[in-house]
Amino acid sequence: NFGFDLVSGGTDNHLILIDLNKKGITGRDAEEAMGKAGIVMNKNTIPFDKRGPKVTSGLRLGTPALTTRGMREAEMKIIAGLISKVLENPDDEKTISEARNVASDLCHSFPILQYLDEEV
Repeated sequence: NFGFDLVSGGTDNHLILIDLNKKGITGRDAEEAMGKAGIVMNKNTIPFDKRGPKVTSGLRLGTPALTTRGMREAEMKIIAGLISKVLENPDDEKTISEARNVASDLCHSFPILQYLDEEV
């Protein structure tokens, strides 16, 4: 929905590899921008990558940290939107700050140790 090209056309597991060639950003720059936005992803080579392993044309993310918190499809769509906005504006501090705030709010809404808030 956000114009991402996924390597292998998609995924059947918890890992997603995005081909950034059409987005006009390298994996290294995307990883840095996403980190500033509080969304952890890592640069990754893709098949036939001409940029090499230090720069890369791919970006990898996984969903276990999200699903462990209890996030579902609705939250994944929000996160995909944040990723899209940041990758389209990787140098815009306002965009990065807004994405970081939304990501932080999501994390607070889905705490890792939910049972700690329950009465024993």
